[in-house]
Amino acid sequence: MFRALVIGAIAFVLAVVAGGPAVAFLRRMKVGKAISADQPGSHAIKAGTPTMGGIIIIATVLLVTAPFNIRERYSILLPFAMIAVTGMLGFVDDLGTLQGRRHAGLTWRLKLSVMLVLAIIAGVVLWHPDLLDLHTIRVPFGGVFDIGVWMVPLSVVVIVLLTPAVAITDGIDMLEGTTCATAFAAYGIIAAFQGQPFLGAFCFTVVGATLGFLWYNAFPARVFMGDTGSMPLGAALALMALMTGQLLVLPLIAAMFIVNAASDVLQIAYFKRTGGKRLFKKAPLHHHFEMLGYHETTVVIRFWLVGLVGAMLGVALAIKV
Repeated sequence: MFRALVIGAIAFVLAVVAGGPAVAFLRRMKVGKAISADQPGSHAIKAGTPTMGGIIIIATVLLVTAPFNIRERYSILLPFAMIAVTGMLGFVDDLGTLQGRRHAGLTWRLKLSVMLVLAIIAGVVLWHPDLLDLHTIRVPFGGVFDIGVWMVPLSVVVIVLLTPAVAITDGIDMLEGTTCATAFAAYGIIAAFQGQPFLGAFCFTVVGATLGFLWYNAFPARVFMGDTGSMPLGAALALMALMTGQLLVLPLIAAMFIVNAASDVLQIAYFKRTGGKRLFKKAPLHHHFEMLGYHETTVVIRFWLVGLVGAMLGVALAIKV
C-alpha cells in the first residue's frame, strides 16, 4: 500500500507540472468545446474552453505505469493497453465536438462497435488459462466462485455499459474527476487488501493523475476532460472490477455513474412513450439539479459525497468476502 500511495503522489505531481503547458498548448491550438443546446443555458459561457484535457490523465498514467508497474507484472498490460486505445478513440471523438467543426464526433454506433470489440478482447485475455486466467466472482459474506468462460460475456456487458456511463458524467466542472478518483481509490484499497499490490498501484496512479487534472478543472474550469479522458477512465474502472473479482460492489462504488446513465435512459424512454413529455428537466441527472437552481459546485459536492459513501460501503462489503 505504501508503494501504491507513493506512485499515486508521483502521478499527481507529474500531472500538475505537465498540466499547465498542456492547457496552454490546447488553448493555442484553439480546441475549444462547442456547448450543446441540450445543456443548461448557464453553460453557454463555457463555450471555447479547451477540451481533450483528459490527455493530462492518460499521458500521466501511461508514463508512470510504464517504468513503475509493468516490468514482470504483465497483468497491468491489459488496463495499460485499454487506457491507451480508448484514449485515442476518445481523442478522435473530441475532435468532432470542437467549435467550428461540421461533424459532431463519432457516431454512437461506431463507438459502441469499437468498445464491443475491445471488451471481447479484454474478456478473452481475462479468462484464457494461458493469459491472465482471472475468472472468479467474489460474493460478500459468501466466498469466491469460479465462473469460467462466462467471464467473457460478463466482461463485455460490464465494459460496454460502464464506459458510456462514466462518459455521460463529464458534464460539470470537477464532477467527473472527483467521482472517478473516489471510485479508483476504492478499488485500489480493495486490490491491496486482496494481495494484488500492482493492481492497487495502477488504481492509485489513476487517482493521482485525475487529482492532478482537477487542479486545472476546478471551477471555473480552465480545461474539460472530454471523451479523451472519460472513455478510458470508464473502461479502466470496469477492468478494475473484473480483475479484482469485485463486480457485485461495483453498483455501490460506481453509483453516481450508474444513476446518471439510468436517468438518461429513463428520460429518452419516457419522452418517446409520452409523446414529448420529460421525466427530468434535463438529463443526465446533474443537469436536472442545475435546472432546479442549484449551483454546479453544489451539485458536484453532493454527487461526490454520495459517491464517496457508496465507495465506503463497497469497500466494506468487498473485504467481507
